[in-house]
Amino acid sequence: MKRRLFHAMQQLVRFGWQQALSCVFPVVIFASLALTKFIHLPWLPRYDWLLIICLAMQVWMLRSGLETRDELKVITVFHLIGLALELFKVRMGSWSYPEEGWTKVYGVPLYSGFMYASVASYLCQAWRRLKVELVRWPSLWLVTPLAAAIYLNFFTHHFLVDIRWWLAGLVLIVFSRTWVTYEVGRHRYRMPLILSFVLIGFFIWIAENVATFFSAWEYPNQADSWRLVHVGKVSSWVLLVIVSFLIVASLKQIKEKRTENGKDSGTPTRQEN
Repeated sequence: MKRRLFHAMQQLVRFGWQQALSCVFPVVIFASLALTKFIHLPWLPRYDWLLIICLAMQVWMLRSGLETRDELKVITVFHLIGLALELFKVRMGSWSYPEEGWTKVYGVPLYSGFMYASVASYLCQAWRRLKVELVRWPSLWLVTPLAAAIYLNFFTHHFLVDIRWWLAGLVLIVFSRTWVTYEVGRHRYRMPLILSFVLIGFFIWIAENVATFFSAWEYPNQADSWRLVHVGKVSSWVLLVIVSFLIVASLKQIKEKRTENGKDSGTPTRQEN
């Protein structure tokens, strides 16, 4: 029993360490939010400094090898997707960025896209570090329209019926038999993919509370003083995590098929570092 308990604690520490390494980009963003909130940096507004820090961090991660070029491509896609969502949501009054900044476009500071990119960065790094594999992954013809519908609902629910719970039901049906396996210290573990969606979404909600405390952005009910973000936001983050995960998984599977086809045909394939 003692050996099993000691082994379990070892595995938990190893898993936590790999998770921490995968969260380098988000941690830097939170540290920058805290630093710029309590320490005034000269010459530029706070939002502009945050953009510079995020850009510098992205360059460093690529040059140091913490991120590959393929992962950078995925992260860039998420940056654009997140920025488009920010522009729309700020215009609709869902939240705001009240501080001044030279790099604000229609009320949205450009650094905000990196907050979405950091989620993609975590997914890509955790996938690589934990050697994630998917069991019974559904067809791309099911995954793609589902991800598109979830993303579009973030826009259309302002004008039409909010179908997030219908979409959540479809997620349960489509991924009911899908598992994610991962490796920790030469041992492989597995969990239902839907559970991983919920867990990641919950921790992002916690991170959102930290971010709003450091004035990353502001909800209408936080204008006078900071308040806990409504727990209902967890459902939004879970759905956004699903979109992120589906894109990452689909792109990785497409790349794997191309690599396999290249090997089968004897054609040299280009390896990204």
